[in-house]
Amino acid sequence: MSIYVGNLSYEVTQEDLTQAFAEYGAVKRVQLPTDRETGRLRGFAFVEMGTEAEETAAIEALDGAEWMGRDLKVNKAKPREDRGSSGGGNWSNNNRSSRRY
Repeated sequence: MSIYVGNLSYEVTQEDLTQAFAEYGAVKRVQLPTDRETGRLRGFAFVEMGTEAEETAAIEALDGAEWMGRDLKVNKAKPREDRGSSGGGNWSNNNRSSRRY
């Protein structure tokens, strides 16, 4: 399980997040997603801690806390939804393929 960290400064680094979360336990991994087109940080991250107890402690301490001039949103990350064939893509192309002429 991992932690979702939202409303981050666009200046944040993996090192910044590692230091902040290390106060609550062992940080296993930090992911800072970037925009595919611009390469700019997207303003959120995922942090994996060593144990669930450490995750809980970090969430309770940091959710709503001001950090780098922003009020953080910190909670358990939700499982990633499969973006495969369920409703994505161009509607007109999907619709066209099911028509019979």
